[in-house]
Amino acid sequence: MTKSQKNTLKNKLETRPPVVVVLGHVDHGKTSILDYIKKTKVTAKEAGGITQHIGAYQIETAEGKKITFIDTPGHEAFSAMRSRGARVADIAILVVAADEGIKPQTKEAISHIKKAGLSYLVAFNKIDKPEANPERIKQALAENEVFLESYGGQIPSVNVSAKTGQGIDDLLEMILLLAEMEELTYNPAAPASGVVIESNLDARKGVTATLLVKEGALKTKDAIATESTFGPVKNIKTWQGENLSEAAASTPIEVIGLVGVPFVGETWQVEKNIEEAEKKSARKKEIEEPKRKHLEVVNLEEGQKILNIILKADAIGTLEAIRQSLEAIGQEKVVLRIIEESTGEISDHDIQLASSAGAPIFSFRVKLKSALQDLVEREGVKIKSFEIIYELIQSVREGMGELLDPEILKNKLGEMEILAIFKIDGRKKIIGGRVRDGLIQRGAKVDIFRDGEYIGDGRITQLQHDKKDIAEVGKGKECGLLVESDQEIKIGDTLENYKEEKRKQTL
Repeated sequence: MTKSQKNTLKNKLETRPPVVVVLGHVDHGKTSILDYIKKTKVTAKEAGGITQHIGAYQIETAEGKKITFIDTPGHEAFSAMRSRGARVADIAILVVAADEGIKPQTKEAISHIKKAGLSYLVAFNKIDKPEANPERIKQALAENEVFLESYGGQIPSVNVSAKTGQGIDDLLEMILLLAEMEELTYNPAAPASGVVIESNLDARKGVTATLLVKEGALKTKDAIATESTFGPVKNIKTWQGENLSEAAASTPIEVIGLVGVPFVGETWQVEKNIEEAEKKSARKKEIEEPKRKHLEVVNLEEGQKILNIILKADAIGTLEAIRQSLEAIGQEKVVLRIIEESTGEISDHDIQLASSAGAPIFSFRVKLKSALQDLVEREGVKIKSFEIIYELIQSVREGMGELLDPEILKNKLGEMEILAIFKIDGRKKIIGGRVRDGLIQRGAKVDIFRDGEYIGDGRITQLQHDKKDIAEVGKGKECGLLVESDQEIKIGDTLENYKEEKRKQTL
């Protein structure tokens, strides 16, 4: 390319919105942050409002700048795309609960972000909680080679609360600042191309696919080819159900018209005509199919989790017996996906696939060559070896069970009647009452009842009896307490305080 051609190309480039993925531990608030942003920063269109979930959405800030968020269950799309080598996101948000700190999935998310080469920032969520302590967590992050700006590093951090909205505007501002530093651009005149985020076969509409435009502008009637299918773009909709005639870079859209269901993570591009698209797809399919046969479409229901595994066995018959036993495990709560199964020794291909897909290898009577041990350790792959089929099946079942959120049990401690309201300051209520039953404890959560009906909840942060701070007060005694709650409390209400117990669920 000549210098004049380069200058001409540069003049055609335009700035595009950043594409953001949110990663972190399972209960640290990734979904809550996305939900808060969606609820407060998106204006519903008159045509249809917010009507569908297509795996991504786009917001517009008060300054008129756009940000696209990848929003898929468990970020399956992000994992699948990374395993295909496609870079879908520009920026990652690493969410860490400010009251808990680093967890195993936090470390996995850090690894994913670094392997993908993404710019990222840390969001300390749940900053509204009394026990929140981000300063303590910063040292733990440094031990995992995440050096924050406040610790002399280069990674920015923001304190946020998905519950109250504190810091969300700062978070969006920091995303836009990182995007500006990345100098994200695209050529609107180039043939459109991008990545498949989600796909499914709809009984009414046929094949639908969520595409992210990375380059150019996709138009209706364009012919596109993916790595497994092709078709004309018959219809383009935004995630809000709005019809578009053209979609620019960083725009997430749902399209109809492909002849087959593409795999998550596939790349796509516009061809001259439908015949060229079919030929291109056929050529790519020959090369790419062996690499992606494990990436079949899995439609998760709300609340379902997914466990990816790789199976290795000493013989085909054994492999089939193991697979049939695994298929008998109930999958209402956790879907088990065998992304690849084969016989023979564990190979470097198996290890690389396990690393990119975040999947453990379950092996039955097969060995790992000592020469590959370094690769296993370097890639952080888990290999579980067995000599008894039952033990392998049980281990898979346990792995599925570990993905389940713990069951929260309420252990009632006591209840009291509200006799006086002394002061109200926002969420903080200073009240007085008499214990009717059991104990009232400082630090415990409370349910609030009025005329026998539940109306809200809160937490006791201070407790006094005879003007002295105490930890608990028993039946028949009067006390003063500070309750933090969004719910209005009145004289005559009943408070039931309790402690939560997390119980591990099993399949």
